[in-house]
Formats: sequence, structure tokens, C-alpha cells
Amino acid sequence: MMKRRTLLAAALSATCLTSPVLAQDGPVIGVSWSNFQEERWKTDEAAIQSALEEAGASYISADAQSSSSKQLSDVESLISQGADALIILAQDSQAIIPAVQQAANEGIPVVGYDRLIEDPRAFYLTFDNIEVGRMQARAVLEAQPEGNYVMIKGSPTDPNADFLRGGQQEILQDAIDAGDITIVGEAYTDQWLPANAQRNMEQILTANDNNVDAVVASNDGTAGGAVAALTAQGMDGIPVSGQDGDHAALNRIARGTQTVSVWKDARDLGRRAGEIAVAMAEGTDMRELEGAQEWTSPGGTTLWAEFLEPVPVTRDNLDTVVDAGWISQDALCQGVTDGPSPCN
Repeated sequence: MMKRRTLLAAALSATCLTSPVLAQDGPVIGVSWSNFQEERWKTDEAAIQSALEEAGASYISADAQSSSSKQLSDVESLISQGADALIILAQDSQAIIPAVQQAANEGIPVVGYDRLIEDPRAFYLTFDNIEVGRMQARAVLEAQPEGNYVMIKGSPTDPNADFLRGGQQEILQDAIDAGDITIVGEAYTDQWLPANAQRNMEQILTANDNNVDAVVASNDGTAGGAVAALTAQGMDGIPVSGQDGDHAALNRIARGTQTVSVWKDARDLGRRAGEIAVAMAEGTDMRELEGAQEWTSPGGTTLWAEFLEPVPVTRDNLDTVVDAGWISQDALCQGVTDGPSPCN
């Protein structure tokens, strides 16, 4: 049951991205974003807002600006503003747990959005990130079946980084055992920042005298950093993976400087998060949600989750993202003179 709201204009926090537009009868959904530096989160936000509007619910939000401590205060602010359910994109899967506890104390359900919150009180909604890792490694291995590989991982505070890395290893292990490929460098990327990925890639290139044949990067931001480092050494064009379907990454695929971006349609994820948050705010138990499955995390926590299916995008199927309205042909093909369909 939705708790009584005490929303007042004076309670609005300076951290809010969007001022609440109150519905007469629908629930208020608070969204805590870890940051807004990645292109994709704006797409996720629009999809969440659309789902809430259709359900007659209201949207309030806050940007933690990559700070775990700020995210805790953001969640407290969202609760004080009258949130009936919370969607949390966690900056740190462990540091956010006190916020989940606070929400539970107030009877407010929580959706762990795209990143695992290691707490059974948070419903986990994401894409199958182990499969994303498999898709990344599979595409790079097909393009470069032998040689020296670099693994550019995600943030060490995000469980998805290790889910991805586990999936990548599954695909690469046979080639490693056969001696076909060698991992010559591996690094986490603090906060998933492209600049940190570029710095890691530069250091690995230096340590290996540029003797690198392929890069398995864990998202499009880190891929962009890796490509920048490679380009500076005249090595752009070697296989590089990513994920998220960022427009810049899709353009790199059309240009030939990135091999694959595993597309996780943020519109589907955002819409589903909005639907789940409204349902739980109105009293639906998480185990009764359509598509919910019981799942045990690598850390041993059993919780309820829903996993959406990702799609690997390479030069062979770039039409897919254009046909879906994810990116325009002009944006995809900018600067491409002799590229794949639909740029040729």
C-alpha cells in the first residue's frame, strides 16, 4: 500500500534532476542515478518517465555524480519527498545497502536497476550480463582468433564488471588453453570513465611495446578510451568490443574502429523498471511480478530478478539499430565513406 505523501515544494533537493509533477492518485517513483555521464542513462530516464506517465505515476530523481556517499543522501531525500517506490542505479553495490535498509524501514520497495544490489529486498532488473560478456569475447575472437589480448574491465565497485569478465573468460578459455591467445594486460576502470580506460590502455601498450592484437572492453565508454589510446599509436582498427549501443560506438563500428557493441535496448529496460516500480508501489509482491525468477548471485544472495535479452551489433547487422529507431542513418554513418549497410 502506498504510504501517505508529505511532498512539499520546500522539500525539493538541489540534487534532483527533474522536479516532481504530482499525479492525483498514482504513486510517486523516485529514481537514484549513480551518474549521468554515460550517454545511455538519458535514454533510460526517458523510457522510465514514459512508463510512469502512462501509469499515472509521478517521477522524481537525483544524480549522485559518481559518489557513493551522495547517493545515500539522495535516497534519503527521495524518501523524504514522498517516494512510494525507488529505482536505484547503484554506484557501489555494497555501499548502497543502508539505503535499502532505510527504504525497507519505511515500507518502500526497491528496484536494483541494471546493477546488482546484493540484498534480497531489492528486485534486480537487468540484461543477462554474463551473456553480454560472452557476446563481446565471441565477436572479438572471431575477428582475431590468435594473438595478444587486453581486457579492459568495468568499475571494481560494480558487480556487472565481474559478470562480464566471467562471460568473456568462458569464451576465451579454450583459445588460451590452446596457446592461440595470451592475455597480456588486464585492468579495472574506476567509475567506468573513458579517460581511466584510456590511461589503462596506454599503460598496457607501453608495457607490451604496442604488441597488442585485440581488446575486450566491457562497455562502449571504455571501448572509446581504448580506441583513443590505440589511435594515438596508429593502431586503430584492431578488434575492440563494447556494449550499450552508444551512438559514438555504433559510428565506430561503421568506421571500422570497433568490432561489436552489445546492444541492450535501454528503452525496454527503462520501461520495464517503471512498470515494476509502479506495481510494487501498489502492493504487488516481487515474486508475483511477470517475468520474475528466483536467482542466486555469485555472492550467494538469493533474490528475485528479471533478465532481458541483449543483441550483439557488428558491421553485419547495423541495419538493426537503424530500423529500430535507436539511431538515425545520418548519425550512424557520419564520416563513413566506404562502410557497411546502411552506410554504403
